[in-house]
Amino acid sequence: MVEDAVDRFFEVLADPTRRQVVQLLGEGPRRAGQLAAATGASSPAMSRHLRILLEAGLVADERVPDDARVRIFRLNPEPVVAVQAWLDQVQAHWRDQLGSFKRHIEQKES
Repeated sequence: MVEDAVDRFFEVLADPTRRQVVQLLGEGPRRAGQLAAATGASSPAMSRHLRILLEAGLVADERVPDDARVRIFRLNPEPVVAVQAWLDQVQAHWRDQLGSFKRHIEQKES
């Protein structure tokens, strides 16, 4: 299950525009038009990118109470936490492997 979330995370962020959107939303919430302008994407293209990010759970949106047409997008930290947990596991595995290799080499040198 965690691997599915990690796979989806990297699949979604394989697109440079979506990576840029995530970076921008890391600075704070924004409207779709602001994201389109900042990335140089057209409004329809930004809508597609935001839909993919929403479906993957990387981004959340909310309606502005005074104007139901306006949506504010923000970064959802949960998928990043799942990827960080996976990276921690990979790092621990390689740390163990390299430690074993080091001990093996040191034993041969003795």
